[in-house]
Amino acid sequence: MKRQLTVLLAFLTALLVVQAPAQAAPPDAGGEGTPPVLSPTPYMGWNTYYALGGDPTDAEIRSIADFLVSSGLRDAGYAYVWIDGNWAAPTPRSEAGDLVPNPGQFPHGLAPLVDYIHSKGLKAGIYTDAGPYIPGKCGLGSGGHYQRDADQFAAWEFDAVKVDYLCGIAAGLDPKTVYTEFARALRNNSSGRPMIFNLCNPVTSPDWGDYPEEQQSTYSWSYAPGIAQSWRTYTDVGFVGAIKFKDVLRNYDANARHPEVAGPGRFNDPDYLGPELGMSDEEFRTQMTLWSVAAAPLVIGSDVRKLSATSLGILADRDVLAIDQDRAAVQAVRVGPAGTTETWVKRLADGDRAVVLLNRGDSPATLTTTARAVGLTGGRFTLKDAWTDRVTESAGTISAAVPAHGAALFRVGRASGKPGAPHVVAGLPQVTAVGGDAVPAGVAPVAAGGDRARVEVAVRNDGARPVGAPRVRLTAPEGWTLRAAGASPRLLPPGHTAAFAFTVTLPGGAAPGDAALTAKTSYEVPGRGRLGLTTTAALRVAPAAPDGADVALSHHEWISATSGWMSPTVDRSVGGGSPISLLGQVHGTGLGVASPSTVRYYLGDRCTRLRTTVGIDDAVRNVGPEGGTSTFQIIGDGRVLFDSGVVTRDAVREADVDVTGVRVLDLVVGDAGDGGYNDRADWAGLTAAC
Repeated sequence: MKRQLTVLLAFLTALLVVQAPAQAAPPDAGGEGTPPVLSPTPYMGWNTYYALGGDPTDAEIRSIADFLVSSGLRDAGYAYVWIDGNWAAPTPRSEAGDLVPNPGQFPHGLAPLVDYIHSKGLKAGIYTDAGPYIPGKCGLGSGGHYQRDADQFAAWEFDAVKVDYLCGIAAGLDPKTVYTEFARALRNNSSGRPMIFNLCNPVTSPDWGDYPEEQQSTYSWSYAPGIAQSWRTYTDVGFVGAIKFKDVLRNYDANARHPEVAGPGRFNDPDYLGPELGMSDEEFRTQMTLWSVAAAPLVIGSDVRKLSATSLGILADRDVLAIDQDRAAVQAVRVGPAGTTETWVKRLADGDRAVVLLNRGDSPATLTTTARAVGLTGGRFTLKDAWTDRVTESAGTISAAVPAHGAALFRVGRASGKPGAPHVVAGLPQVTAVGGDAVPAGVAPVAAGGDRARVEVAVRNDGARPVGAPRVRLTAPEGWTLRAAGASPRLLPPGHTAAFAFTVTLPGGAAPGDAALTAKTSYEVPGRGRLGLTTTAALRVAPAAPDGADVALSHHEWISATSGWMSPTVDRSVGGGSPISLLGQVHGTGLGVASPSTVRYYLGDRCTRLRTTVGIDDAVRNVGPEGGTSTFQIIGDGRVLFDSGVVTRDAVREADVDVTGVRVLDLVVGDAGDGGYNDRADWAGLTAAC
């Protein structure tokens, strides 16, 4: 019954946000009315934390401000230059009780730096903590000095304040109480200066321990809209230098729990944008897509001076930013079930819908929804691809070919006037079989030198008119052999799909890594001539298979590897700090990972046996009793060969597995259903007979 009520509540929330004309009023946490609307649409800017690490300097921040102007990012809307933690002196207060900037980092103080930022047409943000400064536990806190600090920030002419909770945790304070007090101090600052209040309570997220509900970041929504302009909805989106796609999805999902409290001037905050901090360009484009439909503050976490033209282009895309900055400030909701592929919709102020087709999976897919499902009625609809600017017309179906870890973003509205170009979807090249074996759905395909693969490209017509003579030409790296299978149709009617198949043979010496398969699709539209689309997907070429009677697999090159936090480590516990140790026994070889994790190896049908000991590394005994449970699976070509069940820190499991005939081996670690806290998992003594 509880599950049924949960599903019903989610459906009603989605219906409210897609169809309703306005959002619910925010809760009045402090009994003093709602906070002022200081930024009707989500604020945008840049922050020092991920970009500059622990010790930002005056010179670095001035350089960033200059680049925001020269690159056009300021004019695109990225106005806030936000100084995060570690700006204060080692002893953060003077004898008089005022906060003191670190003279080594800010030799002239903060006021001249703020003046410089303002002179560039930018705004300035600063950081503090809601708890008191506690030497050895947290570096800066405003506890006991709320009004004094608010007055000082205003006197320095800051425009925004981020308030953390590390000191608050250490002091055992109640978040709602102290944040409400801080909000009152900001509103009542002696200069009468308006300052955005970003409430940031990230570490009390479920990932980091078993905190009471009212202390968690996931509880902030219940009071923050009544006192702040934005509030963090989960833990940090990553570590310094390491923002991963899986954590972007985690933060987005947590942020999506309460769309009803967002609205003009008040925003759920899933944390910062992370271009080139661990994600591919495609993954970052997906983050930008999701943040835009979430009506999220867009704050860049990277060093913008070092970004590629591609990343800068993603950050400054006008159509995408227009969706984030839509004046209705509605947050997207999911339409339909959660899963590997999903549809999200955001109602826009002019009645259009922003529609996201999200592919969380590891292989490309063509995703579909309908205009009716996203709250639109009628018989003709205009679809504008926010990323490509391509404008087409659909009879009601909204579909796109979406890469692995990708997202399509459309602005959809009712069509009028002369018919537009039909919405034709050219699928990404999809490897459906390798060496005669089918590739399981949702699994990233792997081939090796000498393999023969079947590649398919699906072309569908979602328009109201037929298109003529669809054709697909496939290209691959030099030295690869391609052969088309079957004939092309003369006509592609509305609502129909044509499949084009190819046999692709890799040369024996194909280099390991991702190889591009590019499909060039063309078709005829009456009155418009022959139109074309180009789609590209990657086929992972495996390294050579291991060879030897007793191979330390951890020393062999893997195809791919993920870890819940940090990266998989060879012959060390995750993080690389200590040798692999299980129940007091040290193992010289193996892999250390954090859940969830998948490490993939190519065996190439050359191995017969795999042996390992799995368990939770003894390193967790130094960091507390919470968490430290995982599951371990050995999977060969999609078939489970070993399943450990739940493994705690006080047990190990031995695995001795027949891997005869296995081409691709996956070593999978799960969190056992309780999150990844303290899940430092080991594949100890990992050896293969090949």
